[in-house]
Amino acid sequence: MTDDSDTMRLAVFASGGGTNFQAILDAIGRDDLPATPACCVSNTPDAGALDRAQRHDVPTAVVAPKAHGTAEAFGEALLDILSAHDATFVALAGYMIKIPPNVVETYRGRMTNVHPALLPAFGGKGMYGVNVHEAVLDYGVHWSGVTVHLVDEEYDHGPIVLQEPVPVYEDDTPDRLAERVKSVEHRLYPYALRLFAENRVRVDGRSVRLEGYDRSDAPFSSDS
Repeated sequence: MTDDSDTMRLAVFASGGGTNFQAILDAIGRDDLPATPACCVSNTPDAGALDRAQRHDVPTAVVAPKAHGTAEAFGEALLDILSAHDATFVALAGYMIKIPPNVVETYRGRMTNVHPALLPAFGGKGMYGVNVHEAVLDYGVHWSGVTVHLVDEEYDHGPIVLQEPVPVYEDDTPDRLAERVKSVEHRLYPYALRLFAENRVRVDGRSVRLEGYDRSDAPFSSDS
């Protein structure tokens, strides 16, 4: 990890236990992700992600939407935190609150989310966590997966950066499928952030081009 001015200063937003945040921290610690963890932001003081941040000496902040009268005011509070920590990129990692439009606009092209399915399938409002895996099993599809996408004003709608399929088995439960998907998230998300940190991502409308990208260069596994 370096202190160069060009190094990505990464803010992570998380509402829960923070396992994807931990995967990001681990990748930074291994020098697999050239970034500095600028801060961890949550909407709840009980988020396990905040504990992980504190153990790694990463600054934390709790910004609750209900404490602000409007989406714009909520967004301004988030932007104040991001500015205070000089965050240049935002990674949503299990963040259950819709990002206000003024934050989306300020960080357009510099904010990603990881979704536990192959978008555009099984996305949208209410499609998070176990809800996604239950919907996948109820529908009877044979493949689910992980999507890393840029964030825009709609739920799970921004341009797709990376995807990896995950098989669905006949005897799967939502929890069993969730664990299989999560193991892929923990590999794919830090790698996607590395592509941004290395300035290898080009966005043209809904098309995302990855410079110098080769599947053999990515942390994919056929036995996920």
